[in-house]
Amino acid sequence: MENSFKKLFYAGVGLAATATEKFEETLNELVAKGKVTDSEAKKFFEEFNEKTASKREEFDEKFKSFVEKLGYTRNSDVEELRQRVEELEKANKAASKKTVATASAQ
Repeated sequence: MENSFKKLFYAGVGLAATATEKFEETLNELVAKGKVTDSEAKKFFEEFNEKTASKREEFDEKFKSFVEKLGYTRNSDVEELRQRVEELEKANKAASKKTVATASAQ
């Protein structure tokens, strides 16, 4: 399941990269046709990059939150392992006490 989330995340990143490339190509075409000056194109591109960067950060946070809600985080895996180790340690101590008590009784 975690692999599916990674694929979804990378698809989003790829989509953003493709959109940036297409936007840049369109601006270059407009400059070549004389409909936009170089400085205007540069300004548009910088504004576009700023907006996409903030949206990318927003997407990252929402995605991380979504994944955490589903319990697919490394921290949750570590916590689950800690709980299992604690349970095994308790079971081991209980078994050791029974063994000692049985040996003492004999």
